[in-house]
Amino acid sequence: MLTAHKIKILQSLDKKKFRQKYNLFLVEGNKTIKEIPASTYRINEIFSVNPSDLILESQSITPISSAELKKISFLQHPKDSVAVCELKEESLLKETGVQLILDGIQDPGNLGTIIRLADWFGISQIICSDDTADFYNPKVIQASMGSFLRVNIVYQDLESYLAENTQPIIGTDMNGTSFYEYPFPKNFNLVLGNEGNGIRPEIEKLLTDKITVPRFGKSRATESLNVAMSAGIILGQIFKQK
Repeated sequence: MLTAHKIKILQSLDKKKFRQKYNLFLVEGNKTIKEIPASTYRINEIFSVNPSDLILESQSITPISSAELKKISFLQHPKDSVAVCELKEESLLKETGVQLILDGIQDPGNLGTIIRLADWFGISQIICSDDTADFYNPKVIQASMGSFLRVNIVYQDLESYLAENTQPIIGTDMNGTSFYEYPFPKNFNLVLGNEGNGIRPEIEKLLTDKITVPRFGKSRATESLNVAMSAGIILGQIFKQK
């Protein structure tokens, strides 16, 4: 039953401190919700305006009205269902092929898109700095389009993690080698920096190489590329070489 108290709790899950307090986060939309049982995430409960459209084995669904859906949804135009899921305990995988290292990515949309890109290109793990946006943020979950279910995401002290890492550490930088000319190794870490400040100095000193997406346009009005856009362009070239 969707009580006033339950609504208040679900509404609070847009903030990290309450997601951690209740150990819960929201997933919206039937398409993504149907993918959850095949993942390592656990569904706590589901609320839907059309339960018959969302049949999951061994999972009860609570019917709600459209008005109630609007109260618990974080979308401007709510979809059909909301799943309340439990946060998953982090588990760091061993160095796995190409890894993405995110140094202070702040925008939830960028983070969600990068997670989706990782899933698309078969990258199994993303290592985030402690100050990178929380991937359980509703905007990140929505932007990832379900890819958060298939990519292992962990938060680490990057300086300590990279100092002990044995794979090459390649960072994106405006003054790096053109990524079209760079011979990417089989296994490595690709570091993407903060949207405004780039890779912080203490991480930059650990890089083994720097690469850049060269600019071909004559205009110098565009100072840089969006970090998620850069990630997509670079990953396309990396896997083209492979």
